[in-house]
Parts: sequence; structure tokens; C-alpha cells
Amino acid sequence: MPFENAIYQWQQGERRLKDAPSERSAVLEGVVDGLVSELRRRLGGRFSSQELADLYGKGTGWCQQLAMKMAPGEPWAWEAGLVVDAAFARYLREASDYAGGRRALSEA
Repeated sequence: MPFENAIYQWQQGERRLKDAPSERSAVLEGVVDGLVSELRRRLGGRFSSQELADLYGKGTGWCQQLAMKMAPGEPWAWEAGLVVDAAFARYLREASDYAGGRRALSEA
């Protein structure tokens, strides 16, 4: 998946998370944190923003399954466009080629 497409979706997820009703925030944040932990486990140490976009492009069904396990009685906390995209946006900040809110392109 092209990085530009992925980051747009991820940023929308972050926005939806920020705009979520306050009574749902704790559950949503917990699901996002759990997904970020799983992303860290799957991608390991050093990774690029494109590697993250590639993982996203392969499908995120596993993310929704994990969200269902983390918040079994809260179907609103499984919405991929919110929790999955917000988790990818949050984990993007740890990419080796991403800093200061933008992707750093190599000059090579």
C-alpha cells in the first residue's frame, strides 16, 4: 500500500479517537495501546514507515480480532477506522524514517 494512502487513513483514525466521547476514551485508548504493543511485537526493533504501510496493506483482520478480545462487551471499540488506524498512526512515530510529524526521505 502506498504510504501516502495509509497515512491519510491513520491520521483520520487519530482524529476519530480524539473526537470520541469522553466516556469511551479509556476503553478506546486501552485497545489502541494493545494494538501498538502487537505492532511492536510483529515489526520488532527498527522498521520503516513503508514497512508499516506494507503490513497495513496486507490486512488488519488480526487487529480487529485482538480488539474484540480486549473489549469483548464493547463493539464500538472494534471499529477499524478508529482503533486500528489510530494504533498504526501512533506506532508510525517509532519508524526509523519518521520524525517531527513527517517522513524523512533518504538522499541516496
